[in-house]
Amino acid sequence: MFDIDTHNDFSIFSQRINKLLEKISKEYGHVKHGCILLAASFENSRIPFRQDSTFYYYTGINEPGVVLLVDLDNTRTLMVPQYAGNRSSWISSQLASIVDDPDSFGIDDIEKLGAEIPGYQMSPWMSNEAYSGLIQVVNDYIEHDGTIFVMGNKMSGVLTDSYTVFQRLNCSVPNFNEHCVDISHLVAQMRRSKDMSEIEHLFAAVELSVLAHEAAAQAIAPDVLECEVQAQVEYICTAGNARIAFPTIVASGQSSTVLHHEPTKDPLVAGDVVIVDCGAELNRYCGDLSRTYPVSGTFNARQKELYNLVLELQTYISSLVKPGFWFTNNEEQEKSLNHLARKFLHERGGYDLYFTHGIGHFLGLDVHDIGDVSVPLAEGDVFTIEPGLYLPDEKIGIRIEDDFWLTKNGAICLSEALPRKPEEIELFMRAQFSYHEEQDPTDSSIS
Repeated sequence: MFDIDTHNDFSIFSQRINKLLEKISKEYGHVKHGCILLAASFENSRIPFRQDSTFYYYTGINEPGVVLLVDLDNTRTLMVPQYAGNRSSWISSQLASIVDDPDSFGIDDIEKLGAEIPGYQMSPWMSNEAYSGLIQVVNDYIEHDGTIFVMGNKMSGVLTDSYTVFQRLNCSVPNFNEHCVDISHLVAQMRRSKDMSEIEHLFAAVELSVLAHEAAAQAIAPDVLECEVQAQVEYICTAGNARIAFPTIVASGQSSTVLHHEPTKDPLVAGDVVIVDCGAELNRYCGDLSRTYPVSGTFNARQKELYNLVLELQTYISSLVKPGFWFTNNEEQEKSLNHLARKFLHERGGYDLYFTHGIGHFLGLDVHDIGDVSVPLAEGDVFTIEPGLYLPDEKIGIRIEDDFWLTKNGAICLSEALPRKPEEIELFMRAQFSYHEEQDPTDSSIS
């Protein structure tokens, strides 16, 4: 139902490389010799493999440890580790398919990354011999005054596995750093603006995230453990052939005022609220939704007052946002969503003091997707709008988060199907409470 798999058609990834080459030609037209270097992530036996988002964006390849070199003439060479072991007998791998039919993956040549390595897994800590082929190719470019275009991750502020590859080349190839050009800004421009195939993937991830929230709401009741609610969320993701996009947050009572609370064995307490912040990652694209639920099924007067204030703020911001607005702009505060949100709360009783995070973030292949926030919002952006209020003295945290796609006419909510108004949430939860009350725990008969 949710799996929109277009990944057998690698033309879209090839087109992205073409567009990146065009951008490089436009900005660095004086460079006549060189290549783009993209490095994949490495495997880690403790966690499921997840490909580097930028590598995946341009290749669609989910194989670890490989390196793609794209010459400025658009020749594409995939350099693969030379495994001693039969990798396909140990791990489900794309590698054999790529080697057998590189053209289907948009690859012109397959070359060895280096000397043979033991086993069937590549590690960033292998010796230089394991990278000897790559080192030689890069050295040849530099000896002929070539430029190496790399993704330096300045836009994300996160060091990925590719950094270890760049550091190895810097230590092994004379003058490597001097011949590198960071194209993070070009990559961020491209990844930020989503095409329709990406919107389809994002919408599917959001749909599954909505189902995860429904499962969480069905589980919420007094004395249920936070981790039991978490289990319902993550079951839905797994059953939907997806993974969680980030660590699931289930935060009740005092913990609802902690932004990134990890679920515990603490029981939900009648009269408290519980924030559920979760998202499915499906076909590599992420959903990210937050709702605040009353543990007893209904909000008390104070909780509803705060909830309605947060909802009113979200509705206000989502109605305003359009191309040309910013997440934050100190010089143009009348078009700065964070400034507008804080002004809104300040004018309604000084509640801006209790809004302790930003109004939103970009969303895509990463839950906090890369994008230059110094550039105004534009058509094709996908982002969250997530106002919140956190009052530790009252043990009340409220957050409402939805995912939006920006068009020329304004923002479209991708998560509209998830109940948002307090009355809708209470009605939904009453239905769940009624269901549980109708079940007789002493009745073990099988109908």
